[in-house]
Amino acid sequence: MDPEELSDSEEEDDEMMLFVFPALYLASIAHETESATIRSDAEWVCEVLEDDRGQGYEKFQVEPRILRDFSRYVRSKHLLRNTRGLSVEEQIGMFIYMLSRNANFEKLSARFERSRETIHRHIKACFDAIISVKGDFVKHPPSTETHWKISSDPCYGPYFENCIGAIDGIHVPVTISDREAAPYRNREGSLTQNMMLACDFDLNFVHVSHGHEGSVSDAAVLYSAIESGFQVPGGKYYLVDRGYPNTACFLAPYSGVPYHTEEQEQRNCQPGDYKELFNLRHAHLLNHIRHAIRILKMRFPILNVATFYRFETQLKIPAAAVVLHNIIQRQGGDHGGFSSNWTIPVSTRKTVALPSGDDVYGNDVAALNSQCDAGNAFRDGIAEKMWADYVRNRWTIGEET
Repeated sequence: MDPEELSDSEEEDDEMMLFVFPALYLASIAHETESATIRSDAEWVCEVLEDDRGQGYEKFQVEPRILRDFSRYVRSKHLLRNTRGLSVEEQIGMFIYMLSRNANFEKLSARFERSRETIHRHIKACFDAIISVKGDFVKHPPSTETHWKISSDPCYGPYFENCIGAIDGIHVPVTISDREAAPYRNREGSLTQNMMLACDFDLNFVHVSHGHEGSVSDAAVLYSAIESGFQVPGGKYYLVDRGYPNTACFLAPYSGVPYHTEEQEQRNCQPGDYKELFNLRHAHLLNHIRHAIRILKMRFPILNVATFYRFETQLKIPAAAVVLHNIIQRQGGDHGGFSSNWTIPVSTRKTVALPSGDDVYGNDVAALNSQCDAGNAFRDGIAEKMWADYVRNRWTIGEET
């Protein structure tokens, strides 16, 4: 029996308190309510998450304090409760285990020594609880001040001071009946959902748009997100890649110009004009979303495989993973241990061809096309000033030497 379709609900609380994750909010809850048994559960669950991931996995790096804090939080909102013999910590731990191991109910039942019926009931409850707090944890930060990574670096500060993050799309494999498969077949021929992710420069996700057919373009997913309420604060913008239109809110690199940093390195030369310089620095900042997505997939390899769950649940798994990622990030969970040569064990996945994102914008969203002229003028203004400063500094250094 598979999890039922999830329902979304949100409860309004003080925005700042919820955004920084209720470390302060939770600290107000009396510690005497935390029993020795619950504390032991958190430690045991974290040991399971760390030690039972198989060869090839990095450490999950979630600590008992993070699990305890989030458990207190969902208790305080009456989303989950202790049951006879099963604490909230263990319920959430089972859910995280499912996402980090792509574990079916049989494996969950064996690993946590619970009946399949018990596993199903609590996984369903965790889905409902975690999806319902998405609005609390996946949103714009309350402050839109220039991030220190930009303001402290002269390569970016004067030019990208109003940039608040980066956006990219990824494809997540799905399992679906042949009768319904056609819209989900992507350009590589595999079945996926196309999802859009936006992150800030602390690698927290501030928006997730999921459930879109694999055949849909990245730009169309972005437009759908806008139509569904995704807003860019006034005067601010995100960086996007070539698969998106260039607008004043979504700043893309120049087309037909070397872009990725490896392209510049292969040419073994300095930027030749304002477009090349802009693309090089744009690429460095855009790498934040690529890095955030890599960490997300490392933590939750279920995003790399087609799962056994009912289709409605498959479409919501990415949102649950993003919520948990942000909780771990904001509570100080370390991701520095994830190595560059990390791989998913072949035995745990079904290998499929996945698109890495659209390479070019197909001019398929009329409402965004109309914004491109303003976006091009905005980009030129940034790039030309950047180039003028670059040339002036280069000549100054040359004169000094």
